[in-house]
Amino acid sequence: MSQFIVAETFEDSLARLSNEEQKAAKLTVYDLQTNPAAKGLNYETLKAPKDKRFRAVRVNRDVRIIVHEMDGSLAICYVAHHDKAFDWAVRRRLDAHPKTGSAQVVEVRETVLEIPIPVYVEAPQEAAGAGKASEKSKAPAAPELLFAGVTDDELLSFGVPEDWLPDVRAACDERSLEVLASHLPAEASEALWELATGGTPTVPVHAEPGSNPFEHPDAQRRFLLVNTVEELQRALDFPWDKWTVFLHPEQRVFAEKEFNGPARVSGSAGTGKTVVALHRAAGLARRDPQARVLLTTFNEPLAAALRVKLRRLLDGEDEVLERIVVEPLDTVALEIVGAIGELPQLASVDDIHELVAVAASEVEENRFSESFVESEWSDVVDQWQIGGWEEYRSVQRLGRKTGLGEPQRKELWAMFEHVAAGLDERGLVTMPQLYGTATRIVEDDGAGGFDFVVVDEAQDISVPQLRLLAAMAGGRPDGLFFAGDLGQRIFQTPFSWKSLGVDIRGRSKTLRVNYRTSHEIRRYADRLLPPALSDVDGISETRGGTVSVFAGALPSIELVDSAAAEETLTAQWIKGLIDGGLEPGEIGTFVRSSDEIPRARAAVEAAGAKALLLDGTNDAGSGAVAVGIMELAKGLEFRAVAVIACDEGVVPSQSRIEQIGDYADLEDVWETERQLLYVACTRARDHLLVTGVTPGSEFIEDLVTER
Repeated sequence: MSQFIVAETFEDSLARLSNEEQKAAKLTVYDLQTNPAAKGLNYETLKAPKDKRFRAVRVNRDVRIIVHEMDGSLAICYVAHHDKAFDWAVRRRLDAHPKTGSAQVVEVRETVLEIPIPVYVEAPQEAAGAGKASEKSKAPAAPELLFAGVTDDELLSFGVPEDWLPDVRAACDERSLEVLASHLPAEASEALWELATGGTPTVPVHAEPGSNPFEHPDAQRRFLLVNTVEELQRALDFPWDKWTVFLHPEQRVFAEKEFNGPARVSGSAGTGKTVVALHRAAGLARRDPQARVLLTTFNEPLAAALRVKLRRLLDGEDEVLERIVVEPLDTVALEIVGAIGELPQLASVDDIHELVAVAASEVEENRFSESFVESEWSDVVDQWQIGGWEEYRSVQRLGRKTGLGEPQRKELWAMFEHVAAGLDERGLVTMPQLYGTATRIVEDDGAGGFDFVVVDEAQDISVPQLRLLAAMAGGRPDGLFFAGDLGQRIFQTPFSWKSLGVDIRGRSKTLRVNYRTSHEIRRYADRLLPPALSDVDGISETRGGTVSVFAGALPSIELVDSAAAEETLTAQWIKGLIDGGLEPGEIGTFVRSSDEIPRARAAVEAAGAKALLLDGTNDAGSGAVAVGIMELAKGLEFRAVAVIACDEGVVPSQSRIEQIGDYADLEDVWETERQLLYVACTRARDHLLVTGVTPGSEFIEDLVTER
């Protein structure tokens, strides 16, 4: 047997079996790899298969594995109870696409009954001799076909199976395309969505005649070639994870390209930005055997998730893995400063609040509220490390909406001098000050020790963090690479990267293929954000043209009369999903703040499930339904998500609005609150529930209103 192959469809079906059935199936797969002709293996012939190369292998009295033999290769395709396994095989074929050469598992067209095919029917003639103009006016308008202007040859070039061409030609609206695309290989459905939304699809690689169909780039997203028993064990022990195993051609180009300066990949939630960052870090380490690579993000939970995925990606490449450090940025800065001496004591939020209050009380005729003074200190003086009056007098105050004349700035500076003196007296430093120290150390001594830096969730990095990153890159052409989405910015005030020497113009790419979120959920969530977002440097990220690779259920958006009614509704929704086969660990529930956590926990427990409170240090997927605040949803993925307690005064957060020091900043707060809800909703893959008590959050109306 020249090749042993594990299909994504096998991994998915294996997960649906009981633990004992999974163990038995894995043992049979090991036997198949060792010797597929062994006497102990019991092969069974399928009745009337469309693809005669499919056969069934007995696991136990009721479980069967479907295998496929082609050109000396054995592919493990599916596993299920007897009737279900046989039905799956009878309804499919596995072959190389005639145009692209990629191996595809394709549903046989005549076995699929639910494709909606629009039919143009002429109206009957009203009477003999009626005029042609009259007949024409009575006939219903023919549906406008989505792909009328695309030739069969072009459709085939995108990977559409030949026998599905008539159905593609008949697609006339979004719903028919949703149903159709769910039956097609991923590269074909992606291309059709791109065409339907006015885009220009990337044409898949067309392999040379005689090429191995399982080695085609698109085949690699659904088939894993296994060479050793150890590789097979890893393949069966890990769930199929296309976000780290497979790179879409659009992603691969950006992950592997050599740049002449800082670069950034962007895209809406689920488009694989983190995957690109992971492959970028791995590729840089492989490219230069002496290089050390920093893969970083803005907090420890996200860094922990990156470590898990990187270990999976580099399984068996220990030498490469050892040269990639995965740490949050704060840890990196602390280590740089700590390496040359004792770490200073960091000022807390309460420390700053107290010092600002004291400073405000000591300035006569103070015209500013304490909240405004504190936000001006945090967002301007401390963030940009303003060192003196002359510097503050002329600073542009990027991100601040209220203009200040020189007399007002002078009054404020007097208070800031009190705050700075208070920090010195207490022996405290702020985190931006510590970043400033770390940056100077790197600039003076070359500390840090990294040749390349890759940053995930880059939309939430701050001014002092970017300064440190720029210093660590040291001007190397490929030294800095960012992955992020402006639509998911929830922490930092926007600022100009270019002003800090990080110019990504001409080296910025927006990804448009969504792998994680169904078409329906993505479409609803995108209504929370404008069609395009721009950073301070004028680089625009458009959300139009993004396509999801699969369709799913419509989100449920519900307003109820009371918190008790919401609890009942959410509990029934969660219980229905679990009864339908979802594991509790595949479900997440999110609320705006800790004040609403009891409502989420009560709903989960009313569903008869255990609740796991996410605190930023533990992992979801533990066999309990995850419960957490929206800010902790970052980086998480669930089959189903309930976003509850979206009440008026809760989303957007009334307490956050009341803390605004500069009411001219209200628009930015509103924007980040929208983006926070967007982040929570897009953690869902297949099912989404959004609830609130009447009248509900004003954002709910945006979710349900078609643009």
